[in-house]
Amino acid sequence: MPASSTGVPDHLRVDFDVFDPALTAPTDRFQSEVAKLAAIGPVVYSTAHDGHWVVTGYDEIQGGMLDPERFSAWPTNIMPHGDEKTLPLELDPPEHTAYRQALQPIFGPRRMKTLETVIRDTTNELIDGFAHRGSAEFVAEFAHELPTRMFLGLMDLPLRDAPLFTEATNIFIQGKPELGREESGKAMEEALHRMLGYFAGVVEERKNRPEPGTDITSHIVRTPVEILGETRNFTDAELCNMFFLLLLGGLHTVQGSLAWALQHLANNPGQRQKLIDNPDLLPSAIEEILRLEGAVSPGRRATRDTTLGGVPIKADDQLLLVLAGGNRDQRQYENSDSMDIARIPNRHLSFGVGAHRCIGSHLARLELSIALQEIHRRIPDYRLDPDDPPIWHPSQVRGVVKMPLRFTPA
Repeated sequence: MPASSTGVPDHLRVDFDVFDPALTAPTDRFQSEVAKLAAIGPVVYSTAHDGHWVVTGYDEIQGGMLDPERFSAWPTNIMPHGDEKTLPLELDPPEHTAYRQALQPIFGPRRMKTLETVIRDTTNELIDGFAHRGSAEFVAEFAHELPTRMFLGLMDLPLRDAPLFTEATNIFIQGKPELGREESGKAMEEALHRMLGYFAGVVEERKNRPEPGTDITSHIVRTPVEILGETRNFTDAELCNMFFLLLLGGLHTVQGSLAWALQHLANNPGQRQKLIDNPDLLPSAIEEILRLEGAVSPGRRATRDTTLGGVPIKADDQLLLVLAGGNRDQRQYENSDSMDIARIPNRHLSFGVGAHRCIGSHLARLELSIALQEIHRRIPDYRLDPDDPPIWHPSQVRGVVKMPLRFTPA
């Protein structure tokens, strides 16, 4: 829902639009524009998309995510895309809890650890495809392929359908801003329903298998859950919706983080060499990369008149929580815009906090860890191509579309 502009002080009014293509063309201006908002205050009012609040402060984002009684997760998207809730992303506790508990064991650290060999093998297979050339389009040849192969394998979905998934999820995340707000929203809704139709066939196939599979889709289809006091299996509609959300998370956020990792390390050669010389720094380096480029800006809706960061918020006002802004809050981090791969503590917000904390965080960290290990072992002197700069995309789930690299052929 739009946020009421009545009574908003002029100094808090901005025209920031998280979907604006100008944020990423010709260079990535997103972080600099968010810094301008933060300089005004941790909570400002944007006139874009019929009006909404933009939250960039670390404490204020935590406050919005940890208090579902005041700030509901429905809707999370400031661009309307129909009445279909994305489950369990747009549910609040206690209803959200049952869905979360059903999914949590599947993505726990112990199970993710069993994937280490296949992730490493896939990583090296992908590097084999370009290491000898001395150049690569990193997103297409690696950052997109690794999480796509891993996640579709977990879900037991055919890799040949990857282009369909990529197209639909890209439209759902980015919309089509060039068509205008209404038509862009319609395109997002159409992409959602196209994928829900696809997953309806997957659910039917999993139910009719003579023997249950070990993939996560089969597990979720067949596992009873307790929802609001009732023990039952998920309905077909619930399953399709959840599978689409898992697909969104599995295909996009890791892709962006892999590309941002190489971008920041290439632009900070001293930090990269420090990591190569001391591999024990890899865990803290990954957390710093995640901090520098929080990909997601989730939405929240105020359930009643309240305040956030000292700013009055009215019931049904929509908020945009810019995690990338909170991750660079100067009140929270010293030298917040600088890369420090040894930064400890590093309680970034990139996976969210509270009930909606990213369920795939263990898998994401494992993929990042293995990818950076093998890349620095095999093509350690990678650099951005000065003649072909990276291309980013804006939206509530930011990402990297293209990032050509050069390096010494292996």
